[in-house]
Amino acid sequence: MVLSIAACSAQPADRSAEGRPTIVSLNPCSDAILAELAPPEQLLAISHYSNDPAATSMPAEQVARYRSTSSRAEEIIALAPDLVVTDRFLPAPTRRALEQSGIVLFDLDIVSTVDDSLAQVRALADLAERREEGDALVGRMTEAWNENTPGRNAPISVLLWQEDGIVLGPDSLAAALLEHSGFTLAPDAQGLGYGQYLPLEQVLADPPQLLLTSGTTRALQHPALDILNGTVRAQLDPGLLYCAGPTIPRALARLRQIREGFSP
Repeated sequence: MVLSIAACSAQPADRSAEGRPTIVSLNPCSDAILAELAPPEQLLAISHYSNDPAATSMPAEQVARYRSTSSRAEEIIALAPDLVVTDRFLPAPTRRALEQSGIVLFDLDIVSTVDDSLAQVRALADLAERREEGDALVGRMTEAWNENTPGRNAPISVLLWQEDGIVLGPDSLAAALLEHSGFTLAPDAQGLGYGQYLPLEQVLADPPQLLLTSGTTRALQHPALDILNGTVRAQLDPGLLYCAGPTIPRALARLRQIREGFSP
């Protein structure tokens, strides 16, 4: 599948950092990927989202290696990057200011398949001129995918219930990881789209074999869930669901652990 990284300017990037373009990342998902590819002298800053434990997809020790930045144009311009990786949510005035400063912008899209994530890693590796590092990350992701096969056991019905009672739906990357790991989405989740709300009452009325919670909302820990018979409950770190790239091996490892420990 074709990756949706779109150039917002046709200007060529200047060269620095050992002949490679310097980069600022304003997207937490490009933060996580680029931090696997480029050192701090090339990746000049990551987004402030990655400094938030509730929003990051990066290990804390990795975050600590990099400067972080807000999305203010004057702060980014002061870093003098060749490239800024952002997304379509960047405010128009900030976008204009960066472009007028001669900075090349690239928009990163949300991915919903593993193939798209692999393509995204390769595209960012090309952008950073770090193809060897990109190939290594793609290799780790592919190896984790190939190793995480549950065999011929019957799939386990699972409801992945997130913060504020939302589900990700059948067309999400999380659903693909769950299916590959030996799970099948519970009927309630199959009928809902990305980010839709599933009330507690519906979960109680038609419980899955596995209730996989990801968040701290009160409903996810409601005492009424304790009375469910035949439903196993487990937790998944929300940071494994925000992005793709290097979080995929960690998410697959956790799902494999849950699958192997499942005992109804």
